[in-house]
Amino acid sequence: PVWPAHRLDKGTSGVLLFALNTDTARLLGQAFESGQNLQKTYRAVVRGWPADSGRIDHALKRMPDDARTERTEIQPAQSLFSTLRRFELPLAYQGFASTRCAEVALQPLTGRRHQLRRHMKHMAHPILGDATHGKGPLNRAVAEFVGQQRLWLHAEQLQLLHPMHGQPLTIKSPLPAEWALWQAFK
Repeated sequence: PVWPAHRLDKGTSGVLLFALNTDTARLLGQAFESGQNLQKTYRAVVRGWPADSGRIDHALKRMPDDARTERTEIQPAQSLFSTLRRFELPLAYQGFASTRCAEVALQPLTGRRHQLRRHMKHMAHPILGDATHGKGPLNRAVAEFVGQQRLWLHAEQLQLLHPMHGQPLTIKSPLPAEWALWQAFK
């Protein structure tokens, strides 16, 4: 048997961590709960051209279908972002001749449900393919244009202290092959 140490939103690709015994699962659970000595890095493709980098400090309301009612209704949430590159799709949308997009690196500093997706929406740069927090007509247009319908969010790296011996541990997941399609756009 294996025990999941954390989760990814449906449609997100990338690093998943599992424990092989209950003691390790408990220690990993504590590490994820505290967020100490833990760093997660994601890659996303978003609409628009965000700033070069920044910190998003925007509290998030608990989602209506979240069964964990013991938690507070509104929770503090912080994320870091860094724009890796900006490009334009030759896709006419809402009266514009092209669609501006960017590839960004994201680091959640807290662990809230759909945090990165909700923070990018808050910044008016929703993640492409996000059916819940994105722009439906744009998602459909981009999916048809690139021939891929998916959430363009990838858990690229997880850094933490090994739960048994305390040594630094880095787990990486390369970008899936379909991400190469974005390189064709300047």
